[in-house]
Amino acid sequence: MIAHPKTWRVKSLEEVAEVQTGLAKGKTDLNDPVTMPYLRVANVQDGFLDLSEIKHIQVARGELDRYRLRRNDVLLTEGGDLDKLGRGFIWHGQIEPCLHQNHVFVVRTRSEVLRPQFLALLTASAYGRRYFLGCSKRTTNLASVNSTQLKQFPVLLPSVGEQDAVASLLGVWDTGIGSLNARLEAAQSRKLGLMQHLLTGKMRFEAFARERWREVRLGDVATESNLRNNGRLDRTRLMAVTKAEGIIPMRERVQGKSLDRCKVVKTGWFAYNPMRINIGSIAQWRGKHDVMVSGDYVVFRCNEDRLDPCWLEQFRRAHHWESFVRSSGNGSVRVRIWFSDLGRLRVNLPSVREQQRIAAVLNCCDREIELLQKQLEALKEQKRGLMQKLLTGVVRVKV
Repeated sequence: MIAHPKTWRVKSLEEVAEVQTGLAKGKTDLNDPVTMPYLRVANVQDGFLDLSEIKHIQVARGELDRYRLRRNDVLLTEGGDLDKLGRGFIWHGQIEPCLHQNHVFVVRTRSEVLRPQFLALLTASAYGRRYFLGCSKRTTNLASVNSTQLKQFPVLLPSVGEQDAVASLLGVWDTGIGSLNARLEAAQSRKLGLMQHLLTGKMRFEAFARERWREVRLGDVATESNLRNNGRLDRTRLMAVTKAEGIIPMRERVQGKSLDRCKVVKTGWFAYNPMRINIGSIAQWRGKHDVMVSGDYVVFRCNEDRLDPCWLEQFRRAHHWESFVRSSGNGSVRVRIWFSDLGRLRVNLPSVREQQRIAAVLNCCDREIELLQKQLEALKEQKRGLMQKLLTGVVRVKV
């Protein structure tokens, strides 16, 4: 048990709250059934509720009160993926009436002893996560807790005044996080709109307004490279391509023995796994030094007198590219998209100078989004550190 102030008490959750299990799907022979909206694990996220898709379920009319959510209920998930274990949020009556599925627990606190806001913070903290991971039933990347284990959760109990003060202080961080989230979503939406207009010619720069765009095939303005390593680079330069992170160092455990047949990637060139480009695993290398990728990858470069690499890096995120890639490729088991397939993509191309202007605007949007993402993660990290100290009494709040 973690150390805590002597004035704090520790009680099991069942001593200070009621734990309610949810409604199981698939019941038949219901007495006077009614159809009701209900919450699933997918609706209960870490620190917020996603109510964009609410499903319905049939339940006996006489059981409505048994499974109905009430304001200030703390929702906690049974588990699934490791990140879903014990995550939750407070129900504020967003949908009335609404039920909950059996994989979502409802905790109804005795508010004169335990504030729901404090419990939600405690279960989401490192303290709560350590408990749930320690007692959960686990398999590879999956974990779950049952109602008995949840009822035994050791709740740290400062006075309700201190609980309210802690929740209020952490609420300041939540307000900042919410504000940054809104700014990030606005920046992402703004960039999406600019892409749709600038990359299709619906919006033009005045300096280029009279220039015509020309339809070309990607294979006419880009060239595949089969330049092999053959001893040029050592293992520290071996890279992989991911959708989320682009070109990153390859993990040692998946590296092959021979580097000679690996393909060299120079600055500004593109690389992709032909079996994964359909899910977005393609990227431009922007490092200063040459690197290499698996010999099974496809590597290509832009003919820069006709195609600007930075423009193509933006264009590959557009709907036209994604639509083409989804419908291309060959292979009966797993789709493979070689450069000969990708080269058939038809593109309406402005002049190189206009491409560069378009790329500069969209790159500026990317920098704004990246900065907001870093600020958001820094604020979340601050909150996590503060939560750990406030919720365990390492740092006290004056009441």
